[in-house]
Amino acid sequence: MAKKIDWSERARKELFEILKYWTKRHKSKTYSEYLNRLLIESVEHVAEQPESGKPTKFHNIRIKIVRDYLVYYRIDVEYIEVIPIWDSRRNPKKFKL
Repeated sequence: MAKKIDWSERARKELFEILKYWTKRHKSKTYSEYLNRLLIESVEHVAEQPESGKPTKFHNIRIKIVRDYLVYYRIDVEYIEVIPIWDSRRNPKKFKL
């Protein structure tokens, strides 16, 4: 049975900024809509199989890799919390979980 998906405020904001960037860059929403669908489907897959993501050094936090993005999520008994979404092309020294 799939767990409930909870998006943190940070993850929602990052997703919005990512989609806004691609819409502006391509002057079209087509790629943004595709990427949004891909990220949502990946998170839904995680809700069904929480252990499918790559483990991190933090307890109950895993990473789902979606194209160039790392979707960090926390596994709880009743839900999956999407924490941040990180573009893997960015400087890793600036990343804070």
